[in-house]
Amino acid sequence: QVQLVESGGGLVQAGGSLRLSCEASGRTFSSGGMGWFRQAPGKERELAAAISRSSESTYYRDSVKGRFTISRDNAKKTVFLQMNSLRPEDTGVYYCAARTSWGISPIKTEYNYWGQGTQVTVSS
Repeated sequence: QVQLVESGGGLVQAGGSLRLSCEASGRTFSSGGMGWFRQAPGKERELAAAISRSSESTYYRDSVKGRFTISRDNAKKTVFLQMNSLRPEDTGVYYCAARTSWGISPIKTEYNYWGQGTQVTVSS
């Protein structure tokens, strides 16, 4: 079993930066891929970025490429999302998710554990 707790969200002006953290508890954290999903009001939850078990592979959706960086520290059971040059369209609730499989997946149902989410609001 894995429990995920996100932190680092908040209100920021367009062009600003935030760093999200997701701390995991449980022995299986380092065994699987991790992802940061986001959900804007009235929209579907979408994958923003993902990272494989040993950080050998990463994925970014097109709209965040060059602005967001995902990383993980398996020793500290933590995954990070550094978000730079934020835009109003980045606003939403950001969720950390964990898979038991080692690789990356854009499919929500392939993630086994979810955090409660942290709100990110970017003002124009």
